[in-house]
Amino acid sequence: MKKMPKEKQEKGLVKDILFLAAVLVVAGVLLLMFPEKREPVVSSSEGFFVEMILILPAVMILMGLFAVFVPNDVIVRYLGRSSGIKGMFIAILLGAFPTGPLYVSFPIAATLLKKGARISNIIVFLSAWACIKIPQELVELQFLGLKFMITRLLLTVFFVIIMGMAIERIILWSEGTEEQGQAS
Repeated sequence: MKKMPKEKQEKGLVKDILFLAAVLVVAGVLLLMFPEKREPVVSSSEGFFVEMILILPAVMILMGLFAVFVPNDVIVRYLGRSSGIKGMFIAILLGAFPTGPLYVSFPIAATLLKKGARISNIIVFLSAWACIKIPQELVELQFLGLKFMITRLLLTVFFVIIMGMAIERIILWSEGTEEQGQAS
């Protein structure tokens, strides 16, 4: 993906701030309309905020180390444009092994994208992080049986790959670079 010009980044930041402000206004109005929900909303928001404050600094340090010590050509070779289906399966494995909340995967995905990973592999990585976990598979095996676990896993992998390729095409088309996307 291309680097954005500074003024486009500033416009994006302004849009993000306006979106955050709109969400806060809507949340405030809803809390005024439903005062009995105030305590559960505030306590769960506080818990989520504390969790993020405890986890994100470590993630950012690891991402900084990853950005410095993993060469771009390694990412391009295994997850880049020419990685093909092998790159998608590597992305699935990268997403399936770590445990932790989904928001941890976004800085990792951003770093992979900056280092040259293919868009479809990033989508596959994020999707695998969200819905394919090794501990989850073992729990499914124990409670729902081998047939269910394998069926769900195969369908999930299939649809995650299809979704990754479709989203990549849409993004490349919207950026006007579909010709480059078809060259892969």
